[in-house]
Amino acid sequence: MSAAEIFLIGISLSMDAFAVSICKGLSVGKIQPKHMIIAGLWFGGFQALMPFIGYLLGSAFEQYIVSIDHWVAFILLGVIGFNMIKESREEEHQDASFAVKAMFVLAVATSIDALAVGVTFAFLQVDILLAVMLIGITTFVFSAAGIKIGSVFGSKYKAKAELFGGIVLMAMGTKILIEHLFFGG
Repeated sequence: MSAAEIFLIGISLSMDAFAVSICKGLSVGKIQPKHMIIAGLWFGGFQALMPFIGYLLGSAFEQYIVSIDHWVAFILLGVIGFNMIKESREEEHQDASFAVKAMFVLAVATSIDALAVGVTFAFLQVDILLAVMLIGITTFVFSAAGIKIGSVFGSKYKAKAELFGGIVLMAMGTKILIEHLFFGG
């Protein structure tokens, strides 16, 4: 998997955190740079940590499912993408708290999909250090920007961001399946 493809996955995975950050920005009122940094660190950190954990889990079980790894990647990315598209249709409200308890829960909730993607990385022999760095940095930037955008523009772009992320993940899963089935990838 190329760095460009990992970057696209990073963008897709960051869409949940981006959407939550927009809502956070809406709820805060007057934002300060520390709000953007806090959101970026929490969401970017967990988006980097979870694929690494998933990669370790996937590597441990790789020998048992190597013959169906393309199907596992297709199904996991498809389910995650579908859920993101579904969530793009739902309305959610956030409180203004940036306390550890509030941010921890949000960071875990928005990065569960990254855990599953990490499992697929193990099957695809992805350079995990490059992947977690790209995903973490991308999510940091999107989350920090989401706080600012939320305070300026409101929730107008939340649904579109989640919809875009879901479509990209489903497309990547389909690409992996097609490459394996038809081109021996």
